[in-house]
Amino acid sequence: MKAKKHLLLLLVGWAGLVSAQHNPSGVASGSSAVSVAGADYKEPREQSGNPFINKVYEYCPAPGQFINMMPESDEDDTRDSLTSKANDCLVNNQQEMVCLGGFGGYIVFGFDHPVVNVRGEYDFQIDGNAFYSNANPNDDAPKGGSSEPGIVMVSCDDNGNGLPDDQWYELAGSEYYDDQTVYGYKITYFRPAPDHVATPNKSYPVQNDTTYIRWTANDGTSGYISKNVYHSQNYFPDWIEEDSITFVGTKIRNNAIDESGKGTYYVLYCFDWGYVDDHPNNTDMGKFNIDWAVDAEGVPVELDQIDFVRVHTAVNQYAGWLGETSTEILNAYDLHPDEEPAGISEIQQSTPNGQSSNLKIQSSKFYDLSGRKITTDAALHGFYISTVNGKTTKIYKR
Repeated sequence: MKAKKHLLLLLVGWAGLVSAQHNPSGVASGSSAVSVAGADYKEPREQSGNPFINKVYEYCPAPGQFINMMPESDEDDTRDSLTSKANDCLVNNQQEMVCLGGFGGYIVFGFDHPVVNVRGEYDFQIDGNAFYSNANPNDDAPKGGSSEPGIVMVSCDDNGNGLPDDQWYELAGSEYYDDQTVYGYKITYFRPAPDHVATPNKSYPVQNDTTYIRWTANDGTSGYISKNVYHSQNYFPDWIEEDSITFVGTKIRNNAIDESGKGTYYVLYCFDWGYVDDHPNNTDMGKFNIDWAVDAEGVPVELDQIDFVRVHTAVNQYAGWLGETSTEILNAYDLHPDEEPAGISEIQQSTPNGQSSNLKIQSSKFYDLSGRKITTDAALHGFYISTVNGKTTKIYKR
């Protein structure tokens, strides 16, 4: 028997400080560099004034009723070509919807400049297609309607290679510390067998296959993504060669309630703040603050700017005729694209000929060579940046 292939996709960050000494091979194409005693320093990208998504780096949805449709796929597509299609949907304010599928499905994108953390303000916005319901039979209910929340993670280009391969930080939304939030939730979806026989719901004909795509999770639960009469295409991503696909990440509590009591009127209730596709785009609830960032252990971190954004569907639920809950992305933009990164606008050699020198640090602002603020105690051997005698200077720490 031919062994089935399996794909594992991790959504959680990893720890570790990255400095220029870990990137001896240089910088990404199109960037300029300053050689500092054998280390390559990637000069910060200038603010372009363009607030919108500049590039989609990765698109990997989980199964769902809109997969292979938003964007549309064909038999010749690959993972790279689907990422390119998602890119065409979103870059430069195109505003064509991209679906992430069930829990864990994700997208990674960036801008043509760092998004600066302006203290006390929202830093960027991500639009979806959420809306409030005006016909909820529960008159006392909180705001809800179509809320398909996605969790946001951010990353800095610490190694200066222009790729989203550094540490990720989750933006802790309103449910992050809730007792029902599960960290490291792991789910595996299985491709239906070629000889799969549909199991229709005889009492609810909208569901024409209730055992369509099986899933199992690391908390011992299992279930299916059902197929419905509204969407007849394959729900498992066509371009995935493996027979199963696994996602790991933070999961928040389910938000769908059948207010009709008979499966005809589901309301997906909104969370307070901090999630994509959770509230309508004309509210502040789709705006995000880099100050919400936490590391993989849930410890708040201080980031002066970010380069990459990752969004994944945050719940694992099926809501009757509405189908699985899946986050959709319509657009994203920097809310202050002309803001300059702090602390790295002027660089000068600390000593002639690139020789290292011990200097007394006179400022609390201390950066690695990617511009990420750190403490002096956390600094490793190598070159860093700090303010000395009123000037931003390269510092060598023994």
